[in-house]
Amino acid sequence: MCPQMDKDVQIETSPNGQNGQGGNMSGKFYVTTPIYYPSGRFHIGTAYTTVLADSMKRYHKLKGEDTYMLTGTDEHGQKIQQKAEDAGKTPKEYVDEMARMAKELWAKMDIEYNDFIQTTEERHTKIVQKIFDRFMEQGDIYKGEYEGWYCIPCETYFTETQLVDGKCPDCGREVQLMKEEAYFFNMKKYVDKLLKYYDEHPDFIKPAYRKTEMINNFIKPGLEDLCVTRTSFDWGIKVPKDPKHVIYVWLDALTNYLTALGYLSEDDTLFKKYWPADLQIVGKDIARFHLIYWPIFLMALDLPLPKTIFVHNWFMMKDGKMSKSKGNVIYPETLIDRYGLDATRYFLLRELPVSQDGIFSPESFVERYNFDLCNDLSNLLNRTVSMVNKYFDGQVPEYNGTPNEVDREFEKYTFEQINKFDEKWNEYEIANSIQEIWNLISRTNKYIDETMPWSLAKEEKEEELKSSMYHLIENLRRIAILIKPFMNDTADNILRQIGVNDENLKNWDSLKGEYAKIKKAKVIEKGEPIFMRLKPEEEVEYIKNAMKK
Repeated sequence: MCPQMDKDVQIETSPNGQNGQGGNMSGKFYVTTPIYYPSGRFHIGTAYTTVLADSMKRYHKLKGEDTYMLTGTDEHGQKIQQKAEDAGKTPKEYVDEMARMAKELWAKMDIEYNDFIQTTEERHTKIVQKIFDRFMEQGDIYKGEYEGWYCIPCETYFTETQLVDGKCPDCGREVQLMKEEAYFFNMKKYVDKLLKYYDEHPDFIKPAYRKTEMINNFIKPGLEDLCVTRTSFDWGIKVPKDPKHVIYVWLDALTNYLTALGYLSEDDTLFKKYWPADLQIVGKDIARFHLIYWPIFLMALDLPLPKTIFVHNWFMMKDGKMSKSKGNVIYPETLIDRYGLDATRYFLLRELPVSQDGIFSPESFVERYNFDLCNDLSNLLNRTVSMVNKYFDGQVPEYNGTPNEVDREFEKYTFEQINKFDEKWNEYEIANSIQEIWNLISRTNKYIDETMPWSLAKEEKEEELKSSMYHLIENLRRIAILIKPFMNDTADNILRQIGVNDENLKNWDSLKGEYAKIKKAKVIEKGEPIFMRLKPEEEVEYIKNAMKK
């Protein structure tokens, strides 16, 4: 520890048992995405959810935790059956092709998932049937008749009062009045227990206002029992003791988070190791199912609930939702192929606020690229590498750990920003947390102007010049580690260019403590820009044209 460092800027331990870097005292981290409905090509909204889960996994892995990430596809239901028929395929042929496309996209986006589950797999269907039978035996499921307004795209029933202008309140599409025999899950039985859990576990739902939405919009008006089977189509998991019924989407889909780990199977090693989930990430359109139905199912199974379910907003366009008919859909491949993976991942995470929907526009993407990535980060690296080559023949000067006044304030600010990043990242204020990194990048650029290395060299102030160059290299090292969970290649490129090869200086723990860590490092002979400035008008036009295709 540098003796001059102020105590209040050390990496601290937080009251919830996590260290200031989001440390998990259990040493494991299980994160899930929703299993995506494969009714079409995935756009940037789906990519956002998956990139966020992947970044969370990488963050905890960087800290030495045992991490596990699950994603997959939700493959049953009437809509899938119709899509397959329209494509001239069997439902299984259709979903397998869509799963293959999803895996190809996640490979392109360098998503480090551990398992990809398809709900048509036997390991899932067998356990769903076991769970259904258990609920029947416990008296949680009963047979009745359902009549209501049904939205096929959302696979959801609504009452007359829930409709908005006679249409689905979730997607705005037409609904059909349907009546059929069905099995129901007795939700009312668990409502009080759920509300008590909400009160006693403030970190269960993030952000907190989502809990208020669930209570006011769905629970207080009177939680209806949930229809869990259908007879009007047959593409689904059969009810073992009543095979004319197929198990309805949410009891089937939600349990994937358990079945993928081997719950109730012969080999439940993963389940014992990783459950409960540490973080489950969902979009706001499926919040109700994950924040009400899912915890109730788990309570009925007498299983621990996930530690946190994070509900994020949507990416919207200036003219509303993305729609092929409007010609305003943006796919991740469009951005990756032209601007690179890290720029795409950065934009997705940086642009979506916690409290409202994000707006995608070609202009905002190009601005982020030019200002944040090119002007701020890339220029900082290039200037620093150039000056170390100019003043010290590429050899990073060593530092004795005794800062002058300017350096002391600079070190203090750096540690404060690391703590701010961690605090916001672990509260899932993702865009705000990344802004704290960019505040540090801006401050590091300002440090160059404060220390004026060119003047120090001219005045032959050798020690001050060494300290200036060392602090710039050291901050670039720390910045590289901070961005590594979501900009892995860029982080590695920065570390390569500044000559940091010691693996002990690339992990999260190395962010803590003293500055005098880098020894015998040598920068590359000539800096390589990690991002090149775009021509705004040309690139905006390119993205607009791509959205119309």
